[in-house]
Amino acid sequence: VEIDEEKRVYHLEHAAIGGNPRARYNLGCEEAKNRRMDRAIKHFIIAANLGHNESLEVLKIFCAKGHVSKDDFAAALRGHQAAVDATKSPQREMAFSEKI
Repeated sequence: VEIDEEKRVYHLEHAAIGGNPRARYNLGCEEAKNRRMDRAIKHFIIAANLGHNESLEVLKIFCAKGHVSKDDFAAALRGHQAAVDATKSPQREMAFSEKI
């Protein structure tokens, strides 16, 4: 089965516009693969602000390599924490503790 790359990217873009953080992350990976680092970093920052952990890890690596400024990384970290905090609730905590 052949994979239609244009169609794959099209659907990733629509999912990212719809607020899917994994799609944002995948678009960031695609842009990084094509050496468009500015666009990749923007996608990773948006995904991190939506609470996506892998995007935050990529930004940390990019910050260490000098591709992302410390201020941009700090802002993404604050946004990530705010998104994670927004998903916390007593009901989720109880469900998670019962699951373990």
